[in-house]
Amino acid sequence: MKIFLISDNVDTQTGLRLAGIEGVVVHEKGELKDALNNALSDKEIGIILITEKLSFEFPEIIDDIKLNRKQPLLVEIPDRHGSGRRSDFITSYVSEAIGLKL
Repeated sequence: MKIFLISDNVDTQTGLRLAGIEGVVVHEKGELKDALNNALSDKEIGIILITEKLSFEFPEIIDDIKLNRKQPLLVEIPDRHGSGRRSDFITSYVSEAIGLKL
């Protein structure tokens, strides 16, 4: 099983390439669709990493894959600028899920 990265910046791609993970850098919706189609057609890829910025910019593409495909696993990762989420993201997520204030 291989891991593949789709990033919006070269720094993230370079860092993960040093760890042995291949990937591409995209900036536009068409480029993202092409990169995802290529990754989805490769049966050896089991995990696709995608930067949070891309998933926030094009949620309809990402949500479609997450909801309609079992494989590969699509994982959103922060890039070098950090996470786009609030600092209390996990606490609020758990509170919403179980209905308790933590």
